[in-house]
Amino acid sequence: MISKLKRFLIGRPMKSHELAGEKLTKLKALAILSSDALSSVAYGTEQILLVLMAVGFASLWYSIPISLAVLGLLLVLILSYRQTIYAYPSGGGAYIVSKDNFGTATGLVAGGSLLVDYILTVAVSSSAGTDAITSAFPVLHSHRVLIALVLILALTILNLRGITESASILMYPVYLFVLAIFILIISGGYEWLTGHVHHVRAAYGISVPGISVFLLLKAFSSGCSALTGVEAVSNAIPNFKIPSERNAARTLMMMGIILGIMFMGISFLAYVYGVAPNTRETVVSQIAAATFGRGVMYYFIQAVTAVILFLAANTAFAAFPLLAFMLAQDKFLPNMFKVRGDRLGFSNGIIFLGALSALLIVISGGSTDQLIPLYAVGVFIPFTLSQAGMMKRWFTKRPSGWQLPFTINTIGMLTTLTITLIFLVTKFTQVWIIFLFLPAVIFVFYKIHGHYQDLADQLRIDIHVEKPEKKGSIIVIPVAGITQVVRNTISYAQSLSDNIIAVYVGFNEDEIRKMEQKWNDWDPGIRLVVLRSHYRSIIRPLFKFIDTVEWKTSATDHVTVMIPQFITKKWWHNLLHNQTSLLLRAYLFARQDVKIATVPYRLKK
Repeated sequence: MISKLKRFLIGRPMKSHELAGEKLTKLKALAILSSDALSSVAYGTEQILLVLMAVGFASLWYSIPISLAVLGLLLVLILSYRQTIYAYPSGGGAYIVSKDNFGTATGLVAGGSLLVDYILTVAVSSSAGTDAITSAFPVLHSHRVLIALVLILALTILNLRGITESASILMYPVYLFVLAIFILIISGGYEWLTGHVHHVRAAYGISVPGISVFLLLKAFSSGCSALTGVEAVSNAIPNFKIPSERNAARTLMMMGIILGIMFMGISFLAYVYGVAPNTRETVVSQIAAATFGRGVMYYFIQAVTAVILFLAANTAFAAFPLLAFMLAQDKFLPNMFKVRGDRLGFSNGIIFLGALSALLIVISGGSTDQLIPLYAVGVFIPFTLSQAGMMKRWFTKRPSGWQLPFTINTIGMLTTLTITLIFLVTKFTQVWIIFLFLPAVIFVFYKIHGHYQDLADQLRIDIHVEKPEKKGSIIVIPVAGITQVVRNTISYAQSLSDNIIAVYVGFNEDEIRKMEQKWNDWDPGIRLVVLRSHYRSIIRPLFKFIDTVEWKTSATDHVTVMIPQFITKKWWHNLLHNQTSLLLRAYLFARQDVKIATVPYRLKK
């Protein structure tokens, strides 16, 4: 039943040679890797307005120059990451660039930041998608957390089906969202040009009491949340069809153009319609209602906005498993992140990402505003390290024409470093946890790496010197009575060795006497050793017996404890039986000098 459910949800297992067919075209890649960046249009402008409203409605005109500044930063990042794509076509983005140019420690800071950012991406996208749904249907507002969790579960299952299949499904709502926003911008612009917009708005260019450089920088840094996800294309270059780097670069440029137009369009409409941020209705919802009224077109825009905000998480599902794979290759994450699932995706990374983001939703109560600042810091740290790494690369290698890309990356590094510092200063009360969480993540990286290094040292063998040693073999069979299970185990043991001992632990003299008499009558051809225990446990007497060397033919003999165990007809039948065999195996597992074997006896159906 479980297997059938898995096949229904995930699909048939794919053969390894089908991996080539899982590569993405530019159109599919734009949908699956740009959904995070494109979706930020739905809340980027809103984040600017939320900060400006602190000094009153009159300050909202500043949203236009701030949005232009964000647009300039977007241009710098697009040009910078285009250089990264051609310089590091193997993917990995900031992690690979930082590690290659500044060493492992810096690479881990970038990689750890990106992993945290991808977890936050899923949480923020799910929360933002839920906000869009509750804006259209306020009665659902109290169920925000549950809605977000259901969305994460659905997206996790979709990605487990494979990147190509998920991209084929997701490209339609992504392009519908782009179409809807362009229709909204064109229609809203037409309404404004024809003089049909009569909403009260802040007078442009007036002096506003209480405004400060600090507040403007805070609003600018908040608006830069619209740039999260720009790095995803450079991280996932191996997912593109050949020539992968050229296709990735073109996809990045297309994303930048679309994102820039949509972001500036929404910011402009928010200003001319006099939209102020509202905790119960998003900015896009207010603009759509003012342009079309609350009719079919309004609900269409809200629907596709909710879907794109939810699907923005798919950028993380595409990039997180690949980055986790690279870290696992370098022994900084568990090997399980290197394993491909039935659908040839890194399924453990997908499941891990879904589980952690769901936990974050529960902890934060599904609040987008609480998560976005931390989310933005998590991505601007890798932005900065990536650009700095590219600067060093160009300056060190100095290929022909290196001055232009060096200049681009220098501007990118200085700009993103400035944004990072602004975030840390202006939103310290919201992002301080990054100073605890990121070092903890890097500490875990080093502990995992240390474990793998130690394990490799202990398992390494000199093939010219160290050969297998032939030793004697003792088989110990713990028995609780004379049954078909015991008979099956003794029969198997006798096929392997002549040195076999059955061990029975008795708790009173009467049951010991009965067992000895019954064993003698049965006479299976092996000796029964009876151990007396004053406690209702077989573990301590058995351990003492194994530690006794007198009964061994040699002190270097292999000791194998062969545990009889019957397999029940139904899984729940296990609950009805004493799990002594499982307990015994758990205790013996840590013994270096003891080998454990379980001999199953399957009950007839």
